[in-house]
Amino acid sequence: MNILLQDWETPFGLPPFASLRDEDFAPAFEEAFARARARIQAIAEGPGRSFAEVIEALELSEGELDRVAGVFYNLAGADSNPAREALMRDLAPKMSAFSSEITNNKALFGKIETLWQGREALDLTPEQLRVLELYRRMFLRAGAQLEGAAAERLTEVKARLATLGTEFSQNLLADERDWFMELDEADLEGLPDFVVDTARAAGKARGLGPLVTLNRSLIVPFLQFSPRRSLREKAYAAWVARGANGGATDNRAIAAEILRLREERAHLLGYEDFARYKLEPEMAKTPEAVHDLLMRVWAPARARAEADAAVLEAMLHADGIAGPLEPWDWRYYSEKRRKAEHDLDEAALKPYLSLDAMLAAMFDCANRLFGLEFSEIEGPFYHPDVRGWEVTRAGGHVAVFLGDYFARGSKRSGAWCSAMRSQRKLGGDQRPIVVNVCNFAAGAPCLLSYDDARTLFHEFGHALHQMLSDVTYGFISGTSVARDFVELPSQLYEHWLEVPEVLERHARHWQSGAAMPRDLLERLLAAGTYDQGFATVEFLASALVDLAFHSGPAPADPMQKQQEVLAGLGLPHAIRMRHATPHFSHVFSGDGYSAGYYSYMWSEVMDADAFAAFEEAGSAFDPETAQRLERFILSAGGSEEAEALYLRFRGRMPGVEALLKGRGLLDAA
Repeated sequence: MNILLQDWETPFGLPPFASLRDEDFAPAFEEAFARARARIQAIAEGPGRSFAEVIEALELSEGELDRVAGVFYNLAGADSNPAREALMRDLAPKMSAFSSEITNNKALFGKIETLWQGREALDLTPEQLRVLELYRRMFLRAGAQLEGAAAERLTEVKARLATLGTEFSQNLLADERDWFMELDEADLEGLPDFVVDTARAAGKARGLGPLVTLNRSLIVPFLQFSPRRSLREKAYAAWVARGANGGATDNRAIAAEILRLREERAHLLGYEDFARYKLEPEMAKTPEAVHDLLMRVWAPARARAEADAAVLEAMLHADGIAGPLEPWDWRYYSEKRRKAEHDLDEAALKPYLSLDAMLAAMFDCANRLFGLEFSEIEGPFYHPDVRGWEVTRAGGHVAVFLGDYFARGSKRSGAWCSAMRSQRKLGGDQRPIVVNVCNFAAGAPCLLSYDDARTLFHEFGHALHQMLSDVTYGFISGTSVARDFVELPSQLYEHWLEVPEVLERHARHWQSGAAMPRDLLERLLAAGTYDQGFATVEFLASALVDLAFHSGPAPADPMQKQQEVLAGLGLPHAIRMRHATPHFSHVFSGDGYSAGYYSYMWSEVMDADAFAAFEEAGSAFDPETAQRLERFILSAGGSEEAEALYLRFRGRMPGVEALLKGRGLLDAA
């Protein structure tokens, strides 16, 4: 019998990683599909007079599929290979078709609608009523009321979109995996030891000498520190050209087709454009609300960035280089300026920010806030790089947490949190298996930049949202919330990295164990809003292009539309979008952040205000505020609308001023 479909007699019910074979996945998916289809058809043909007979039965109908998919998609994103990539391409339309079969089942939707119309007589708990409402909304937004040709066409559109999203991701991974720039010994001059060590390690992995790859943890420090302008230009050009190099991995035509199909999907469902369809269930509700928020931040951010650009360009000219400041110059001169103005050198910081030290800081904060304990457990896991911990509280098992932190060619870029198994109580108390994935440069030890450390804390904030979930139904578990609310826990958790006592306790030199010198700590915290004009502008440029793509008619040429939007904004010459269209995986690898990249900033308005609640209480670890945060946000999942949950935690909604203050832009507004 296929091991993926057996009961796993493993510690904590972890997948039996050492026994998994790629060839087992396809038949396991086919059997899981068949079992789920049989159960769902039985629900549709059954009496279906109660919440338990319909909704609870649906919740439990895809058990095997959830389990197999939970393992496979984690592996396919973090440790891909040709067999897994081929299966992903094969599965994309099948998963879409399976979803469409369910939402197109008129008998099944009829039972859900009957329950909804008669809900007042069902004696449902608030959580059950919420789950019923969300099931009905999911069916309606998936086209359950469409008939005939319109229903068939929507199914075709969704299947094609699933295929295109997979192709987009795999093309991007191929471009990132295949490009590198070799360096000779003279090219290493001026680079800090940690960059040289990372370049040598990257080259050794390919059987070559030192080189630069498109791994963010290598290329960004190279752009920060390399005095060789021609090499910075070459590396930067490759970085921004991902997905736009022509040939089989070019994503530009794929992006155009995705936008056309999303528009068609919205029209089939009765919406003016895709942005209005996508934003309807989110906190923002409308494209106008999103645009208003982004533009209120754009003006002060652009003003700050233009002022900074003038300073950096003067530094460029002082080096005897004529012409304007270019994008491949910004990080180099900004790093020099940071050192001059704040006496802050990343090379001096990194020895105090080892991965192990920052993991200890991350776990310590979770313990002080929520009483969680972390005990490292032995593998094997899905890759030798992966580490695992059992998470407990007051002696009781809470979750298993897996950390996969090092860049490798088989892993897609970026950082993310996922769950191999989500929390729920229906059918037994199921505890989560949560995975954090990052792309740090491996080292002995692994030394992080301050931005890397923030990423570590960010993804662990998502993990806490999964691990502390305390709901009955998996449909609303953990991060199953509005897209522009899901980043609140992650961005909020970043704030604890800025708490002086956390760094005093944990930021210790990896060799001597000495605490970070007090003056260095003070300079680090004082520079907390340094270069926020640049960071805010590059983010907003991406968010506004994403919104423009999905508002109104789909552009025939997304690259031309991108150019028009950026020109209209007056994007400073030396700053580019954080994610240009051909490698904008947030938006084109799936629907998750489509018309929704703004979500990070929408959530940031709340995270700045939420951390202020701790400050107002007199301590970053105030127990009463932490209890409210867990009760109303981290444990609640999607049990209420996002705005209601935030109001229950804070008592009011915040304004954009908290965000501007947090980014040091209030005086530029």
